[in-house]
Parts: sequence; structure tokens; C-alpha cells
Amino acid sequence: MIKKVVHLFFIILGGTMGYLYLPGIVQLLNVAESSWLSSSILGMIVGAIIFFILSYLLVNYIVDFFRWVEDALIKLPAVDLFFGSIGLIVGLVIAYFVNMPLQDISIRVFSQILPLFIMIILGYLGFQVGFRRREEFMNLLKSTKKDKRRSSDEEDIDSNVPYPSPKILDTSVIIDGRIADICQTNFLEGTIVIPQFVLGELQHIADSSDALKRNRGRRGLDILNRIQKELSVKVEIYEGDFEDIHEVDSKLIKLAKVIDGIVVTNDFNLNKVCDFQGVPVLNINDLANAVKPVVLPGEELHVQVIKDGKEHNQGVAYLDDGTMIVVEEGRDYIGKNIEVVITSVLQTSAGRMIFAKPKLLEKAL
Repeated sequence: MIKKVVHLFFIILGGTMGYLYLPGIVQLLNVAESSWLSSSILGMIVGAIIFFILSYLLVNYIVDFFRWVEDALIKLPAVDLFFGSIGLIVGLVIAYFVNMPLQDISIRVFSQILPLFIMIILGYLGFQVGFRRREEFMNLLKSTKKDKRRSSDEEDIDSNVPYPSPKILDTSVIIDGRIADICQTNFLEGTIVIPQFVLGELQHIADSSDALKRNRGRRGLDILNRIQKELSVKVEIYEGDFEDIHEVDSKLIKLAKVIDGIVVTNDFNLNKVCDFQGVPVLNINDLANAVKPVVLPGEELHVQVIKDGKEHNQGVAYLDDGTMIVVEEGRDYIGKNIEVVITSVLQTSAGRMIFAKPKLLEKAL
């Protein structure tokens, strides 16, 4: 269909140019002794035929160019496309007012050709300014909204409830799986955003030749299906992408800045980068550590010793939340349920570790 449109456009363009310019060219070259050769109708027919032949030579290149532009526009995020279009419109409006005085100049170069170049240049510059400065415009709009919200809060505090920011899930927190349980308990407010590039990474992991990676990727996809179909949370798929950024973590940070969202992760490094760039972040591991039960030295617990520890005569047990308990002199109690007395608690970056002794040994002492 698009090829037919291109052919039709070339025929109309060639006929128009032949009608307007071919008689003048014939008279300029002084090759027409009869009036019919300098006829505008003949020029229109000849121009249409010439451009129709040219269209067959150029149509494939033009169609490929249109498809490339179409794909590029589809991949652009809506925010980028919006501000780029606004900049283009502003540039064309400025070009219109700049070209108005040039219309009165009798020199053809200044009255017809120069305005076309001015329109193209200002339109391009307007699009680039709107596209590249979109974050500043977004921040300006956000600050305006915040000022309006603040003024309305001062007038009526009870009538304005702040809208929760969208939560952007990264690949690691999806594969981890605990995010589904957190969503089920309604601890996360607002819309859950799943970027398309995160889905692509999950699919790539699920298609891996390594069995462990393949299982992790499929688990992540199952978790997303559960969140979308079984839980009462609003889930949105962000279709946009950032072609100039290659790493998924960097794209997440960029997306959080664009939509004013919060990154949800359990990746320690991504957490640090978000903190450094001023992007809000929620870490599932921090939440898990915060809700672990508090135990103090001297308390008594009933545990089952699972295996031996690294040091001599040590045994290892676990709380229900996965916290490891190192039982001194507990190797002889492997496979048994015993009561232990907490001796110390060690908090590390990897979590919490508890040291204890069997209560029977405490009584013996």
C-alpha cells in the first residue's frame, strides 16, 4: 500500500513541477519552434512520466526509510515523543515568523529557497531541544504540580491525599519471588510497573542453555503472572526503551527519573547507585531484615540442630525466617530438638547471625 502512495506522490510531484517549470526551461533553451512543445499541459505529462520512472528506482529506499522512522518513533517513550513534538511545533512557529519578512524580497533565493532551509533547521533544532531537555521540562512540571498541591494543602489539608509513586520492579526482585507475597499483603501502594526491557531480560534468562538460569527465568515469569492475575494490584507494562543506554540497571534508574517512580530491588549494587543518583529505592532484603524477630542475649529458644558448623564441636540451627544460629558444643545434638540460650547476636551486611549454647550445658555449669 505504501508503495502505491509513493508512486502516486511522485506522479503528482512530477506533474506539478513539469507544469510549472518545464515550459520555462524549453523557452530558456530556445529549442521550441512550435508552441505545443512549450505547452504547460505537455510539461505536466512529461514531468509525471519522468518522476513515475524515478519512483520505481527509489521506491524501495523510500519505503525502507519510512519503516525505519516508524520503528524509531514506536520505540521512543511517550514522554520523549511528546516533548520532541512540542519542540518541533515551536520551531516551525518561530520559522514562520522569521520567514514572513523574507516574502517581500524580490530575489527568488531569499523569498523561496531560504525560507525552506530556515523551516528545516528551526524545526530540527526545536525537536532536539524538546527531546534532549525533556527531563528539565518534566521537573519543571513536577515542581509546578507540587506548588499547586502545596497551596491546596494549605487551603484544605484533608481534601488532598498524595498519590503514591509507581513502583518499578527490577529483574532480581522478580526472580526472588518475595515481591508477590509483599504485594499480597498490600504493603506496596501505587501501580506496579514492569518495564519491557526487564521482561526481555527475563525471557533471555528463561531461554538460557544453563539449567539453573533457565529455572530462575521461568520462576520470574511465573511470579509476574501471579502478580498480574491473582493479586489485586494494578500492574502496567512500560513499553518504552532507552536506545542510548545498554545496561538494564541504568535503564531502570532513567525510567524512575522520567516517571517519578521508585525502584524495587534486592540488588545491593543497584541500591547504592540509586542512592548516589538520588533515585528512591526499596530494598526487599532491608525489609526482610527489619521484620526479623528480635532476640537478645540470655533468651531461650527451642531449635533443631541441622548440621555441624565450621568450628570444632559447633552445630547449626535455623529460625523460621532463615536466621542462622551457631550452637557452641552442639555437634552432638545434630538431628535433635533442644533448648538453647542466646549468648550473642552479630549483625552483618549479609544478615543476622545468632550464637547460642545448649541449655543443658548451662545447667551443668
